[in-house]
Amino acid sequence: MIAIFFGNFVSVLSTTTINIAVPLLMNHFHSNLNTMQWMVTGFMLATGVTAPLAGYLGGRFSYKRLYLFALMGFTMFSLLCAIAWNPTSLIVFRMLQGSCSGLIMACTMTIIFQVIPAERRPFAVSLWSLSAMVAPAIGPTFSGWLLQYASWHWLFLINIPIGIIAIILTVTLIPYYRMNVPKSFDIPGFLTVVLGSLSLLTAFSQGNSWGWSSWKTLSLILVGIVLLVFFVLHELKAEVPLLNLRVFRNRRFTAMLSIYSLVTIAMYAGTYLTPLFLQTVEGATTLKTGLILLPSSILLALLSPIVGKMYPKFGPVKLISAGILFIFIGLFMMSRLHTNVSYSFIMWAMVVRNLGIGLANVPSSTASMEEIPVEWSGHATSINNWVRNVLSSLGIAVFTSILSTRSLLHSKELISSGAGNADSIRLLSFTMGVNDVFVVGSIIVLFGLPLMFLLRKKRSVISVQNAG
Repeated sequence: MIAIFFGNFVSVLSTTTINIAVPLLMNHFHSNLNTMQWMVTGFMLATGVTAPLAGYLGGRFSYKRLYLFALMGFTMFSLLCAIAWNPTSLIVFRMLQGSCSGLIMACTMTIIFQVIPAERRPFAVSLWSLSAMVAPAIGPTFSGWLLQYASWHWLFLINIPIGIIAIILTVTLIPYYRMNVPKSFDIPGFLTVVLGSLSLLTAFSQGNSWGWSSWKTLSLILVGIVLLVFFVLHELKAEVPLLNLRVFRNRRFTAMLSIYSLVTIAMYAGTYLTPLFLQTVEGATTLKTGLILLPSSILLALLSPIVGKMYPKFGPVKLISAGILFIFIGLFMMSRLHTNVSYSFIMWAMVVRNLGIGLANVPSSTASMEEIPVEWSGHATSINNWVRNVLSSLGIAVFTSILSTRSLLHSKELISSGAGNADSIRLLSFTMGVNDVFVVGSIIVLFGLPLMFLLRKKRSVISVQNAG
């Protein structure tokens, strides 16, 4: 767990530290939001695209060796990100870094469910989640301090010593083992899932600038859907599938993955837009932004082990339902922003939101895997990471498109009404666009509540064990 903690920590740290730097990097590279958004969405897409590979590669080479390889790649690409010379090089290196991050997250979760006894897994998962929560807890404040007194290059250079420590711990502490070595690699499945995911993300990311009814946008959406449908049909028939999609026959796994995905999408509305609002509208420094987000991040980190201990007593239904309600309240509070909003209001809204995320994350991760056989856990965690990360990428792309579209619409309305000068209209329209995105995020997370009815019975109607 120590080796897993450090590896997962450095992987998530790179995601959380960069969000706060988006406005600064836009100025440094003389780029716009649509371009720099790819630094975030490209990372998440690469994370999701490589996740399906973890099931095959882990079985073929062992999860310890795959985890070690991913840590080495992540550390190397962190160095390359630090020496990036233009937006394109930074985006490319970030995507390569994200490809390693996807393998890290899939490997660490799989190792937990294959090595640690069932009765200790909820607490082990809480420690895994803690590693993912400590990074957001210190990430924004730490990156704000770095950006204030050093340079953006250190956001990536800081990963190198942590990555080296994780590599040494992995070699020393994680046992070598292999289960169900696959006979062959599913090339058609890999190509269709990668190209399908890329097509959809590109369409959603560029839809606002190309036009949602343009032939490029519609054709990419169509191609993406067709390829993913072909991927699903192929995987169900393949003798050695890239991803064993039969795990979806387990109702508990499917429901929990759906809930976890909805929570993740809604979570990125706050993670991505709050630093952007604070720096763009409120004029907060990167350090100030980090300090505003610090209390909510610390709460998220502290909740993980606590919720892990609460899980056996309360179960997933009560904890996740409460979590969804708190996330909704927090996001709805964030939809009431205005140009002179107090920092304390934003801080408390993020505290409420993160309270909900803390209550929902560990139970949804644990409950999704409770009925999955050990030998299928690699495929289940790969599917979990692929779906969650691709949807997160699409969520960020859609949120950015909604922000741009709604801000432009509000700007036109304010200009026609003569609401003020150009600067005040720009800030006000941007704020109103951010509020619209938070409303959408709060509605999305509520769709998780009806899915809770699928968890009333612990065992699904069709068990995975009998799915073959």
